[in-house]
Amino acid sequence: MENPKIRNQKIINAIIEKANKICPESLAMIGICGSFATGDFYEKSDLDLLILINDDNGWQLGSTFIQDDLEVGHDIYCTTWEDLREASIYNDPNIAKLMDSKIVYCSDEKYMKEFETLRKKASDILQKPFSAEDYTKAEKMLKEAEHFYMSAMTAEKITDIRTYVGYALYYIENAIAMMNKKYFRYGTKRIYEELEAMEYKPAGLCEMIESVLSSNSSEEIKNALTVLISETVRVFRSVKAEITTQKKSTAEVIGGTYEEMFSNWRNKMYDASKRQDRHLAFMSITNLNAMLSEISAEAEIGAYNVFDFYDPNNLQKTAQAFDDFLKEYLNEYRKAGLEPNRFGDIDLFVKNYLEKT
Repeated sequence: MENPKIRNQKIINAIIEKANKICPESLAMIGICGSFATGDFYEKSDLDLLILINDDNGWQLGSTFIQDDLEVGHDIYCTTWEDLREASIYNDPNIAKLMDSKIVYCSDEKYMKEFETLRKKASDILQKPFSAEDYTKAEKMLKEAEHFYMSAMTAEKITDIRTYVGYALYYIENAIAMMNKKYFRYGTKRIYEELEAMEYKPAGLCEMIESVLSSNSSEEIKNALTVLISETVRVFRSVKAEITTQKKSTAEVIGGTYEEMFSNWRNKMYDASKRQDRHLAFMSITNLNAMLSEISAEAEIGAYNVFDFYDPNNLQKTAQAFDDFLKEYLNEYRKAGLEPNRFGDIDLFVKNYLEKT
């Protein structure tokens, strides 16, 4: 059996030779990545390459083929500079090609300098303390996971459910990696090992994933996925609370929110009562609840269970209860040393507004 490193060198040499023949300006560099870069390969490992191209002519260097004597498939994909620039800002934890590739060919030193600049940019981001911006990036992944979770929960055929589960798991794993400011080095076959090494994750994360994967019925899958997504969300909330603690005073966080609640929903609640519009009343409370969740993540305010005062059979009572909530919330303002901005008429507002600089 041929030494895999000799086989790999033959492939690399062929790419360089082809580039010299058909697109000599297109090939910037070649790097070995994947299992042959990490040392995690075995006799049937395929060769993963970073084939960095400068222009569209370089796409001709890509190829896919099956090596019959070893029954090994190879996919020789090309990567653009734009791909690496996107990887360098760490919007996704799948950046091992930038971070870990072992460069074996470079057509010009300037390309190596640019490559190292991008690698350092990503490295610098990874080394900085976790920030609100990092949380936002991770949360985007979580929201994608929640989207596919909902798709799985509303699907009926088990094949459709499993399709959505696959996407949900992908984004859950990515979200957790980004919440820990890590990237995946070893690929899917060692994903559990990498996830287990991360600090911020649900307890028993990999066991919960296995529970999803081992479920046999639609109901079992949905139940297991619900537990997984719920625990992941819980950890995210905990991390968010950590990074927002004492960053702003309560007054800075809640200033203007009383007036906003009054403006957005108070009259809608009474209008809904008058017209018996349950949808308007319910969605107004839903939006209020979402706003309170955002505020409570950044400031110490009381616990408000606003759905407690929704009565579908008595919207007048619901509207009055909304007023009672506003009076209670006003106490949060006063504890923070604030008073609502109120004016007797629009002329008084205009005068005050114009006087402020």
